[in-house]
Amino acid sequence: MKGAAATGASSFFASSMATAADNTNQSESSDRTLVDTPPMGWNSWNTFYCDIDAGLIKDTADAMVENGMKEVGYEYICIDDCWMASERDVNGNLQPDPETFPNGIDAVADYVHKRGLKLGIYQSAGTTTCEGLPGSLGYEEKDAQSFADWGVDYLKYDNCGEHYGLSAIERYTRMHKALEATDRDILLSICEWGDNDP
Repeated sequence: MKGAAATGASSFFASSMATAADNTNQSESSDRTLVDTPPMGWNSWNTFYCDIDAGLIKDTADAMVENGMKEVGYEYICIDDCWMASERDVNGNLQPDPETFPNGIDAVADYVHKRGLKLGIYQSAGTTTCEGLPGSLGYEEKDAQSFADWGVDYLKYDNCGEHYGLSAIERYTRMHKALEATDRDILLSICEWGDNDP
C-alpha cells in the first residue's frame, strides 16, 4: 500500500475554518488559535473513501516524511469517515473498527507523532456520520476526551446525521467547548456538509 499512500498524498487539505481547543483560560480561549495559517496535510477521503486501515495511515506518514512534504509544512494526516466500529461500546464510547484499526487509534497516533507529524480524525455533529456510523451529537464530552486520550491533534467535524432541530452553530459550539475541556490542544476544523450542504 505504500505506493498507494504516496499517490494518495496528492489529496491535500487546507482548512480555513479552524478554531482552537485548549483548557487554559476558557474566557480567552475563543480568541486563541492553534495555528497562524491554514493547516496543511493529507486526508484519506478523496482517494480512499472507506477503504482505510492503520497500515495506510502509517504508510502515508512515512511517505510524507520521505517525499519532503513534512519539510515544507504539511504536518497533518487526517483519518476520515469509516474508522470506527458500527456501534459504541457498552459505556457509550466510540471504538475503532477492530478489523481496520486493531491496535486502536492511539497506536496510529504514536506512529504518526514519532515521524514529527500530527494526527487528525473525523467525526460528525449529528447522530451519525455521513456513512451512517455513530456521530457525536449528545456524546461531545465523551468523544472529545477519547480523542484527547488517543493523542489526536485535529478534528474534522462534519454535519451529517439527525440533529433534532439544533442549529449547526450550536452543535459545533458543543464540540468546541468539549475539546476545550480536555487537557490536549486539538484543532477543530468545521466541515459543512450534510444538512446545510453549501
